[in-house]
Amino acid sequence: MADRARLLSRYRELVLDELPRQARAEGWVVTADHCFGRIVLDHAVQARWYDVLDRRRSPAFAQLDDDRLAAAVALAERIAAEGDPLLRELDAQSLAWRGKRAGGRARPA
Repeated sequence: MADRARLLSRYRELVLDELPRQARAEGWVVTADHCFGRIVLDHAVQARWYDVLDRRRSPAFAQLDDDRLAAAVALAERIAAEGDPLLRELDAQSLAWRGKRAGGRARPA
């Protein structure tokens, strides 16, 4: 249980503070904490997170099982290490799961 608490704490630190701060300082494509949450959660569940997790139960990341939570933290750590190029790839996939393209336009039908 202590390990899960550590993972939950680290997720919060990364997604709510460290990644947005680093993104603003380095001019990354994404800077808002909720966008980092979307990207990391989507990749943790390999789909739109709200199709897998209950969007009414907050915080959504606390619903991840231990393996997915560990994977989410590892991905957030990887984003911190690799920066904007990786983030752009992950964001594009997250948006694709939503039927959108990077840049905010919907995909043509």
